[in-house]
Amino acid sequence: MESKEAIDVFAALSQPTRLDTFRLLMEHEPEGVAAGEIARRLEVPQNTMSSHLAILVRAGLIESERHSRSIVYRAVVDRVREIASFLVQDCCGARPELCEPLVAEFTPCCTTPSEGKNVC
Repeated sequence: MESKEAIDVFAALSQPTRLDTFRLLMEHEPEGVAAGEIARRLEVPQNTMSSHLAILVRAGLIESERHSRSIVYRAVVDRVREIASFLVQDCCGARPELCEPLVAEFTPCCTTPSEGKNVC
């Protein structure tokens, strides 16, 4: 990821409604959430939500798919990986043992407790 792309991602997420929207969509991966439902849950007018969703789409953080009369939005998990990798690409000055706590921080979110397997 280039610096310009990272700046676009951070700019998209720097607004509270967009950050909440992205987090909601991450929470509902992989099924996604309909645009109207996102607006309802976050208590945002639909026309305002539409603008926020467009910004997140342009940043590559979410994507949409039409399902009958609804538009369902999903997080682009690969983009999350890209931005996380961008942030830590030079992590720890070639001393991976210093990055172990960071890796450990992400491990619980990617494992189902009952199955003990990676769901990312």
